[in-house]
Amino acid sequence: MEKMIVAIDGPAGAGKSSVTRLLADRLGFQFLDTGAMYRSVTLVAIEQEIDLLDETALQKIATEIEIVFDGEEVLINGNNSTTAIREPNVTRSVACVAKAPSVRSYLVDLQRRIASQGDFVCEGRDQGTVAFPDSFCKIFLTASPKARAQRRVAQLSLSGQPVELEVVIRDQKLRDQQDSTRKVGRLMKAKDAIEVPTDDLSLVQVVAALEGIVRQRIENKRESSTVNGQ
Repeated sequence: MEKMIVAIDGPAGAGKSSVTRLLADRLGFQFLDTGAMYRSVTLVAIEQEIDLLDETALQKIATEIEIVFDGEEVLINGNNSTTAIREPNVTRSVACVAKAPSVRSYLVDLQRRIASQGDFVCEGRDQGTVAFPDSFCKIFLTASPKARAQRRVAQLSLSGQPVELEVVIRDQKLRDQQDSTRKVGRLMKAKDAIEVPTDDLSLVQVVAALEGIVRQRIENKRESSTVNGQ
């Protein structure tokens, strides 16, 4: 069978990264955290004190830095930046970088090249609509603003970055507005995506639900291939 891509999209805090990583393990697929790519470019731009509205400078960073995924770690130019790319200053700035057309074009092309090497679960904002519109299984994770913010607070606390819930809700609201209105790669549900609300589900329950959806799609795909081959 041809390479299989599971495209998972949704707003910040819907649980995409944790869920997709575990889902990939359960399926025996590889995991691609596309959001980490944009965060990596953002972190380097901040460290180099680059104007985040300077698209030419941002494109230069995107095309020159080396981003490597080593298990759950993200290495930028050989340096472990797993925690740094999740810091609040990066979170507040990443939407500005992600809306730059040339940066998105380069990183989407990179995502496609990476995913062409095997079976992948890819998560982000535009995986089912832009990066992999022909993927055989598209899922859109959702959750209420409060639930998403609470998850973000818990995540930051575990990494030693305590923050007030109200601050996260404020930043999240701004990020949602930026993600859903930008001209390229905007956050939106693909027409053929399955929407999965996660508010009242544990991590284990969400992963189980998604695994069931994907395995059914795999079975349907196999049956279709068998019929077409006869």
